[in-house]
Amino acid sequence: MPLNRIRLELARMDGYPNGSSAHGYEFVAPLDADGHIDAAEWQAQKDRCWVRRFWGLDPEERGFLKRHGQHGWYFDYRKRAVEDDEPFFKLDKHHIVKDSYVSITEHDGAQRPFKVVETVPVAAAAA
Repeated sequence: MPLNRIRLELARMDGYPNGSSAHGYEFVAPLDADGHIDAAEWQAQKDRCWVRRFWGLDPEERGFLKRHGQHGWYFDYRKRAVEDDEPFFKLDKHHIVKDSYVSITEHDGAQRPFKVVETVPVAAAAA
């Protein structure tokens, strides 16, 4: 199962009536044919499943896609800290395909919607 680079951009919400391409995430994850994260493949390649958070003029943050229990997925920026973790809302149920939406609870505790604007196999993304 190939790894995919996924780009999420802030979706339309209060303060951002058109969403924002300057606020979001790029991350790498193995996706199955239906666009779900393949947990077994993630387990085999989790060290390659990174995340980059970009948020306007704030410094970028880098970390990894992690799994908690059977269904919980989150971004982790510092291994031993939990206050920086950013969990997805029911990511195991979502299809990560272009123009779909996911929700992430960010550092400040607010849950925000993000639009999937791109999924590209890692080999193609590197070219």
